[in-house]
Parts: sequence; C-alpha cells; structure tokens
Amino acid sequence: MINLPELRVFVMAAEELNFSRAAQRLHLSQSAVSQNIQAIERTYGVELFVRHGRSVQLSEAGQVLLPMAREVLNSARLLEDVLINVKGEVTGELALGCATTSGRYFIPNMLARFQREYPCIRTRMSLMRRQAVMDGLLDQALNMGVVGRCVDHRELECQPLFDDRVIMIVPPQHPWTNLTQVKPAEVLEQPFISRERSSGTFQELFDNLRRHGIDPDNLNVVMELGDAEAVQMAVEKGIGITFISEVMAARSLALGRVKKVVVQGFDVTQPVYLARHVARVFTRAETKLWEFVQQHREELASDLLYNLADVKPSG
Repeated sequence: MINLPELRVFVMAAEELNFSRAAQRLHLSQSAVSQNIQAIERTYGVELFVRHGRSVQLSEAGQVLLPMAREVLNSARLLEDVLINVKGEVTGELALGCATTSGRYFIPNMLARFQREYPCIRTRMSLMRRQAVMDGLLDQALNMGVVGRCVDHRELECQPLFDDRVIMIVPPQHPWTNLTQVKPAEVLEQPFISRERSSGTFQELFDNLRRHGIDPDNLNVVMELGDAEAVQMAVEKGIGITFISEVMAARSLALGRVKKVVVQGFDVTQPVYLARHVARVFTRAETKLWEFVQQHREELASDLLYNLADVKPSG
C-alpha cells in the first residue's frame, strides 16, 4: 500500500516538475526523490513522469493521480491537525505565495507578529508571479497568497491587507525636487525607468496615464528592468525618473537617496490582498491567520511605512 511520505514526494515533484528543487523543499537528496518515484512506478506498473533529459513532465497517469494524492494528504493533514489541537495548542505549517513587491515588506512583519501569538505555527513564504500564486491556490499547494489585485475566480476569495500608493521618485539632484508639483505631460520629457509591461504596478500606472491623455508608448523609456529594486537603484544613480510603490521607496526616501515629486491629478492606489481557496477545509492554523489579518489589518498597515522609514543615514 502506498504511504503518505511517498505521496508527499510525488506531489512535491509534480508541483516543481524538477526533482532537484523538490528534494530541496523536502530536505532530501535528489537521488532519494528519484528512487521514491521509481518505487511507486515499479510497484504499480505505471509511469508517473515523462523524462526529457533533466526536465520532467507529468504523464497521463501522473495527472490523474495528482488531485487524488493532494486530497489524501489534505485529509491526513486535517486528521493530524485535529489530533494535535485536541490539547488546545494551535500548531501546523502554512505555505504562502507572494506576487507583489510591497507584499515582501508587509508579510514578514505580519508573520512575525502572528508567530509571537502562535509560536507553534511554522510559515513559509515564496516569491512568485501572480499566475503561479493563483495556480498554487487552485491546486491547494499554497494555503494562502498575497496578490496586487483581487483574484477574480469563483473558487478563490480575497480580503484586503493594505493600500499601497504609487508615487513618482526622482534622483535627489533633479531640478523637480524644488517644485510643488509637475504636470503629467512633463513626465514625457524626462528619461524614464520602466518595469516590464506585465507588472501590476505599471498596469495601474499606464491606466492612470491614459486617463490623463498620455500614451505610455510616448514615455521616454531609457531603461526597462524586471525588478522594482533595480528600477529604484537606477533612479538613485541618476539615470532617470520612475513611478514606484511608496512602500518600496520608503527607505530610500528616508535616507535621501531619492525624492518624491507630486504629479498634478495623480492619485494612484494599489490595494494588496490576501487570497485563499473557498472550498478548502481549513486547519486551525489557516483559520487563525485569516482571522488575525482581519483583526489587525489596520494596525499592521499603519506600522508598515513607519517601520520602513525608521532609519538614519550612515555616518
């Protein structure tokens, strides 16, 4: 009879489609993962993965097995949760996926405070793209996800975490630092540092630009970078200006490495949400985290910018 550890290895390998990464997550050797999969395949005479050199894909049998394996593991997890929590102690593990830059700054503080209240709950946060977070929630590989836009799916629900503002930042020596505000059309005249077009922040920004009659294609983009931190560093180096998450920019603003400039008529806010699967049978740990966010959301949000800006220039 197949056992739970074997199923857990199979599910992890199916999620990663890479035995090496699955081994790292399971704290096993790659050979142990391969041997585990091969043992199941030999025992039942099926091929669970199609091997292509170093890459693997789920076979038809593997695709059929995966949702059932997840259901078995979920049932076992709930059973274990009941047995452990009969003693009144809330324990367990939580896997979160984060798809927003500002969420990277919010989540650690939130989880630190949560674990002070529930020290026996272990949490793991992974940074990934929004679609990967949605897939993880729908597959129930993730307990919860942090996304920059509310997930529009009948099997998923969201609750707000905080509102992040999108602001303009310029190098500290830029002539605009002496102005009260600038007009949107003036932005077109400046060298602009851009994120990739798929970024949620820049989708919001471009929509706002269009509402002001400015075609984003007319921006004087001198550099396009795939990471918000790299964009901010480029502004610090004086390469150009940009729009960025206020949470992301808080530390550099406090240190004087960049300056905030008000753009006339611009008021761009990007809500950040916590999402979960509505059909999931929640463990006490999952329920406690969801309730903790509901109860402490405003307090956590008000602390966010203060904590990020609470720095002193070196020297």
